[in-house]
Amino acid sequence: MRLLLASSSPYRRELLSRLQVPFDWQAPEVDEQPLAGESPQQLALRLSSRKAQALAKSHSEHLIIGSDQVASCRGQSVNKPGNHAKAHQQLRELSGQRVDFYTGLCVLDSASGRSSADTVTTEVVFRPLSDTDIDNYLSCERPYDCAGSFKAEGLGISLFERISSDDNTAIIGLPLIRLRQMLEQFDYRILENLG
Repeated sequence: MRLLLASSSPYRRELLSRLQVPFDWQAPEVDEQPLAGESPQQLALRLSSRKAQALAKSHSEHLIIGSDQVASCRGQSVNKPGNHAKAHQQLRELSGQRVDFYTGLCVLDSASGRSSADTVTTEVVFRPLSDTDIDNYLSCERPYDCAGSFKAEGLGISLFERISSDDNTAIIGLPLIRLRQMLEQFDYRILENLG
């Protein structure tokens, strides 16, 4: 079966390409608004499943990979800032704080309708940040399309006191260790499908 990544994210595409298996990608049409009373973890899991399901009818005979990430700090959502001013404000608010990132992952066999879904949690503790630290970082990476205003795969790692997760790729948006495990549930083995 061929893999299909249900995402428009260049970060997720780059991560999946690390596995050196052939895959296609397509952006799904999914309403990402949270439901009333939905926890960040529940939202990430629901959205990852919905993204995979959104492409199932038009892509038979695929293993469709859906993923979504939701971040929370002190009970408040941490979103993508969109611009420099909002990123600066967000990093100022996250300075010295713990942020939990919930990365939902779903693998859906479009032929059978069978799926597997899970969430990987990453705990990030920001070090105390000065305005100079924030400005210097933002001028280098401009992470305006990233929840939390950082790129952990780059210089953003310098903003942290510590990071804790069972899968270090989860923070970037696609937990590859968990994905490998899930793909094997569908008899798809990475090292047997190298492209």
